[in-house]
Amino acid sequence: MNLPKKVQIVEVGPRDGFQNIKTFIETKHKLEIIDSLEKAGCDKIEITSFVNPKWIPQMIDSKEVCETCVKKKDRKYEIIVLCPNKKGIENAVSSGAKVISVVISVSEAHNKANVNRSVAESFNELEEMVYKYPYIKFRLDLATVFGCPFGEEIKPERVSELIERAKKLGINEIMLADTVGLGNPALVENILKQVKKQVGTDGIILHIHDTRGMGLANMLIALQLGFSIFETSIGGLGGCPFAPGAAGNVATEDFVNMLNGMGIAHNIHLEKLYNSLDLINQYVDVKINNSHMYSVYKSKCSL
Repeated sequence: MNLPKKVQIVEVGPRDGFQNIKTFIETKHKLEIIDSLEKAGCDKIEITSFVNPKWIPQMIDSKEVCETCVKKKDRKYEIIVLCPNKKGIENAVSSGAKVISVVISVSEAHNKANVNRSVAESFNELEEMVYKYPYIKFRLDLATVFGCPFGEEIKPERVSELIERAKKLGINEIMLADTVGLGNPALVENILKQVKKQVGTDGIILHIHDTRGMGLANMLIALQLGFSIFETSIGGLGGCPFAPGAAGNVATEDFVNMLNGMGIAHNIHLEKLYNSLDLINQYVDVKINNSHMYSVYKSKCSL
């Protein structure tokens, strides 16, 4: 196999993983979990999203979470926050965020459902924000790259076109999301080959869902094509609230275990991730059933 020697893992659990949890997670507990992820070696963590709490009540404390993490003197990780629109970006900047992910869907139907505007309108707003805040590092999160929950066809050329548009704005990190887990190895290979051919692999981040049990297989395809940056979620928690059937990110610990077995270097300590999972079990009203490695760990603990 032609595989990268090292992989960068971006932990998105505190944002993507928590956004669908109905029972509010106390802010102090969110911060404790984030600290535990840092201790496990996570050096890039998406900690929250600046969204209207009317739509995602779990993120009502985004300002406090962000400000607390920014002020932490001995912090060793890059703080990433997600913003769906101009209002969110302005709130994130005022809270001290320096790295902001802006989500735009490849699918017009999903973009309308997610942020209530067309793809063109979202890009125009992003361009405005890039010029308004030149000192902010913007990332683009492209949703529904591998399939739309509303049946819209996603063409590989369209994905590359939007990546190129973002790069012209000076955005050098673009995340490609399998928002509802519709990807399969053949489809993922087809789209990523087109992306690699047209724009290369530098700065391209993969965010794969395991909704239909093909997450790790799809990530292996990406690895074989030379992609080396991946977003995962502790415990396999997460999913887009505005995409039907979008539950289930790839669990960070499962991906780490796969990389360990393949001899690929990364930035995370597997055993220490279990401390974060234990905290989630303690503080978060959710059953961790998307994580194979945590099930193995818990079965050993019960012996």
